[in-house]
Amino acid sequence: MKLAFLFHPVKDLQESQRYYEGLGMTEAWREGNQVLGMTMKDCEVQLMIEEDEHELGPGGVFLVDSVDDFYDEHESKLDFIKSPCTIPPGRYAIYRDGTGNPIRIIDFSNKD
Repeated sequence: MKLAFLFHPVKDLQESQRYYEGLGMTEAWREGNQVLGMTMKDCEVQLMIEEDEHELGPGGVFLVDSVDDFYDEHESKLDFIKSPCTIPPGRYAIYRDGTGNPIRIIDFSNKD
């Protein structure tokens, strides 16, 4: 696992984008009008802002080789609250750690 993104749910993507750009961040990628990745100078981890998953709150998004393999290997040991699903860049799932924090995992199996 490698930390790829810090996820922040937002109410207004455009307003949030302007806010983070004011802090010196720049747009790295976008999926429609709902999710946006932003880069920070001298930092490999990107900020992902999205108009979704407000009830789960912010947290890390970890890159794994295969979400499906990770799920199959850890399903009985971890509290998965979102089973693997397809998203534009690949596969995605969420589980909770021992204190209830959401841990999001992603793979890039659909990237060119």
